[in-house]
Amino acid sequence: MSLTKWLHHKQDKYEPQQMATHCWWRSAAMFDECGKLKSEAPQNLSKVTPRLKVLREMERLALVAPEGLDELRHKLLSYRSGDFYVPTGGFEKEEMEIPPVNTILLVGFHNAGKSSLVNLMYSVLGRSGLVPFDKTPSGGDLDETTLFMEEHNVLRLMRSRFCVYDTRGFDYDRVEESVVELSDWVTEGVQHKQVSLRPGDSSELAREELEYGPLFRPISKFSKRRVNCVMVVANVSEICKAFKAGDMKPLEATKELFCSPVLRKCNDNPILILTHGDKLSTEDRIDFRLKICDYLGVSETTGVYDIVCLTGYEFLPDESDLVTAYALTEAVYRALVISDRSHLPKKNFQDWALICLAWLMCFLGALFALLSQFFSRLGQKQKLMTL
Repeated sequence: MSLTKWLHHKQDKYEPQQMATHCWWRSAAMFDECGKLKSEAPQNLSKVTPRLKVLREMERLALVAPEGLDELRHKLLSYRSGDFYVPTGGFEKEEMEIPPVNTILLVGFHNAGKSSLVNLMYSVLGRSGLVPFDKTPSGGDLDETTLFMEEHNVLRLMRSRFCVYDTRGFDYDRVEESVVELSDWVTEGVQHKQVSLRPGDSSELAREELEYGPLFRPISKFSKRRVNCVMVVANVSEICKAFKAGDMKPLEATKELFCSPVLRKCNDNPILILTHGDKLSTEDRIDFRLKICDYLGVSETTGVYDIVCLTGYEFLPDESDLVTAYALTEAVYRALVISDRSHLPKKNFQDWALICLAWLMCFLGALFALLSQFFSRLGQKQKLMTL
């Protein structure tokens, strides 16, 4: 039985109650206007407000999901690194430096839902059911979260051509340190079981984790991955509650992280995943999606996904939720498209010659600086001897 048929079989058992839950946006005040716009003439499309755009985007996901989920998932199962590359700038695919495995990096603040998102990927893409593969901490304490970066093969294939990295959550009060750490990951690469220690960590907890942690292994044995695409995971419920209480810190911290130069260098616009929206009312869920996107300066529909990672009982959402399953699959698909379009050309002989020449010039400069210092001191000694 295909994934879609199985999901439909489960969905038939629970309709209409569960469909009302999965299509939560249909209870919005302006939803009726969304249907009316389908029959409007093109010149009246100026009436499409950002709020209506979000409603139409959610309807698109609901419309495409039943037939598109299996198709999109098949593309991910058969994916090979570089499959989505489009020749640009006169370079063919064979001339690009394409890694054997593309790497998607999940980043966000504490309790954003990164680990829950990984578990949902396993459930939807790896067909693991509701079995959690990644630890989902309930708080922001060090003893409840991992000190190691985790590489996940969410398709559960022997030779998967992409992987997802779950990272340690950042702190709203230390955004600058977070951006520096993120910059290291993007520029230097990441490794499975790479330790992520920070200045504010308890030395005792850090020592115990490093010395006695059963998962600790020398990271030199694991391949270093170059980050190809970044997904920023944001807790929309937490941002909403803080905003209503007059606290702009979560929203400002999310902007500083999302708009950091290092992410813009990696991708023009990182993918934004909004989680925990099910804890809000329908109106707040839409309003704060618009507020966040407007504050970040990005489109409210393109590259932004509202994904329920955990239900109110702290379980993964029921797999009959086709909208969540398709939205997650499309987000991963978009990340791989972005990855394949960001590869750089391979270095040719001229490039390597220039690199060698640059290193040679640096070496000669350092050598002449040492010789200059040596002869300067030698001259000073001779001058003192003659006096």
